[in-house]
Amino acid sequence: MALPPILTERLRLPVAAAPLFIISHPALTVSQCKAGVIGSFPALNARPEAELDDWLAEINETLAAHDAAHPDRPSAPFAVNQIVHKTNHRLEHDLSLCVKYKVPIVISSLGAVPEVNQAIHSYGGLVLHDVINVRHAHSAIDKGADGLIAVAAGAGGHAGTLSPFALVQEIRSWFDGPLLLSGAIATGGAILAAEAMGADMAYIGSPFIATDEARASADYKQMIVEAGASDILYTAHFTGIPGNYLRPSIIAAGLDPTALTKETVEGIDFAAAASAGGAKAWRDIWGAGQGIGAVTSRGPVSALVDRLQAEYQAARTRLALAALPEA
Repeated sequence: MALPPILTERLRLPVAAAPLFIISHPALTVSQCKAGVIGSFPALNARPEAELDDWLAEINETLAAHDAAHPDRPSAPFAVNQIVHKTNHRLEHDLSLCVKYKVPIVISSLGAVPEVNQAIHSYGGLVLHDVINVRHAHSAIDKGADGLIAVAAGAGGHAGTLSPFALVQEIRSWFDGPLLLSGAIATGGAILAAEAMGADMAYIGSPFIATDEARASADYKQMIVEAGASDILYTAHFTGIPGNYLRPSIIAAGLDPTALTKETVEGIDFAAAASAGGAKAWRDIWGAGQGIGAVTSRGPVSALVDRLQAEYQAARTRLALAALPEA
């Protein structure tokens, strides 16, 4: 199946930036779109809830001005992440604003609900649902999602445990629609590898934490630069849902990474966690994926996307040359 134009036109790379809880905001999202990748943010990052109206207006106006000034390189589309979970009491309000502003792409998480898909489809928007296994993937498509984000082992924040090879091949055995892959993708070569496995696009989060535009503390950004895969701990202790976190941040918070227990998912309140005094899991315990070893410096979003594009083109050239017959 051919990809919808929104996932191919105006993109410099086949990349969507993952919505980063607490961290993503209009400045980061706009910079990602201007750099030529799909930018995104979680609706819950706008607080109080009335601020989401301002954020969407700002993003639309800023990108429209950019496109008018740069018709030769218009911005990529943006996406809003909606947590479709019973504890998100803002969902109806936030969804209505997505409809009001005709948000091009909505990323739904932690629950597949037909009403959400219907609302976005009412104006022609696209819904991508993130999943960690094939059962969830079937449910999402059956309930009307347009595409899937396969969250494989090694992804930052709430992540699955399946190998990207296994997850992509099992989804592709029955689904030929839009498929994005998430999980330790932090180089241009990894973007190309995702395509080679059968995904249409890469879904990249953690490298953007270290960018200038990200709403993360200087210590958090520096930890992303200095840490590697061995510094990532997978645990359900903090939210009741298994996720990947920076071990040094857990230690810095005075906790023993070897003595963590599991909490229950019923206790999560995502809206509260997004508030300024929210859950310690997001304020002091920092999420990240296993791919951060490739992040060796801090800088603007534009520099990160430049690096990814150069690596992506180099990987394509390398493989093309390797395929040539010997003289």
